Amino acid sequence: MPIFQYRGYRTDGSEVAGTIEANSQKDAVLRLQESGLYPKKVRETVYHGKAGLFRRTDANFLPSVTRQLSTLLSSGVTLMEALSALADENSGFWKNLLVNIKEKVAAGASFSKALEECDHIFPEFYVNMVAAGETSGTLDKVLGRLADFLETQTSLKSKVQTSMIYPVFMICVGFIVLSFLFTFVIPKITKIFKDTESALPLLTVVLIAISDIFQHYWWLLIGLLLSGIFGFRRLKEKNRLLIDRMIVRLPGKIMQSLYFARFTRTLGFLLEGGLPVLRALELSGKSIGNTMLRNRVIEAAQRVAEGARLSASLEGFPPVLLQLISTGERSGQLVGILKNAADSYEEEFSRRVQQTLAFLEPAMILIMGFIVGLIVLAVLLPIFQLNQLIK
Repeated sequence: MPIFQYRGYRTDGSEVAGTIEANSQKDAVLRLQESGLYPKKVRETVYHGKAGLFRRTDANFLPSVTRQLSTLLSSGVTLMEALSALADENSGFWKNLLVNIKEKVAAGASFSKALEECDHIFPEFYVNMVAAGETSGTLDKVLGRLADFLETQTSLKSKVQTSMIYPVFMICVGFIVLSFLFTFVIPKITKIFKDTESALPLLTVVLIAISDIFQHYWWLLIGLLLSGIFGFRRLKEKNRLLIDRMIVRLPGKIMQSLYFARFTRTLGFLLEGGLPVLRALELSGKSIGNTMLRNRVIEAAQRVAEGARLSASLEGFPPVLLQLISTGERSGQLVGILKNAADSYEEEFSRRVQQTLAFLEPAMILIMGFIVGLIVLAVLLPIFQLNQLIK
């Protein structure tokens, strides 16, 4: 059923706006009038298949709606009723999305097929798990496991984003402070040095040159910064494999812990959901976020298809992880072992992030102190030189 946005008035004259489901615009007007509203403008909202710039980045929608849908279905609510309730609870793009899915299901499509047409919102593994749940008649339980998995992944992603806040904030503050100094403070101090005919120390000359650049060529600095960002993105797109290989080899092995946590968590989750090993490997490889490791997982899937064991097929993975997988294959407890490995890697990632931040904080303070010290020294050196000349 189409959704219509409306604006109108209540009986007391106050304005009101919202959305309503109706078969047509005329039907929407009648429903509004029956509810005691006087519509001023009623128009149909069209689902475009993609969210807006900001809505598309809402990481909480999928875990939340999956959890609610699982709760509703396990309570005996039908799928159509559950989708209607979720659509009524949401607004804007998400309401249109849920109504669109409900209409496809009402038209005879399976729930997984309806989700498949919204692949920009529902990942491939999500659709596959829903399809397996529909086939086995355990959709509510599958959605519950999906909600658990998505909440864990969202929490891990949140840790990554939170760990980046402090260093990014410090870099931005440092850049703003130095820009203010070079643009407004230093020119006033060094103006007296420019009027002297004596030769200035090299450090002071460099300081004055940098100050002149910030004063007169600030637009060039902004252009260089934007060009650098754009150039790095292009370089990353063209040399993704090379850059991902370098990221894996970074000291501290922070990203390795994150990548292996994603792989083991996703693989264990998909195998628990009943997906075949080859399909689970393909989807878990995509979830890693690193091209080099994804290629290794794809190569491992090919070896497994030829009859090799999984633990013997994952080349380049940590020996401890391979030993755990081998133990799980022999004991038949692979899913449980993969979950334990994921927990271990996530704890290791959190610990290494904390250690890195504990080192980064004093390091950035020292760097800022060193730069400020150079500025002070560049200002004091010519003053000492002038004092010597006076004597």
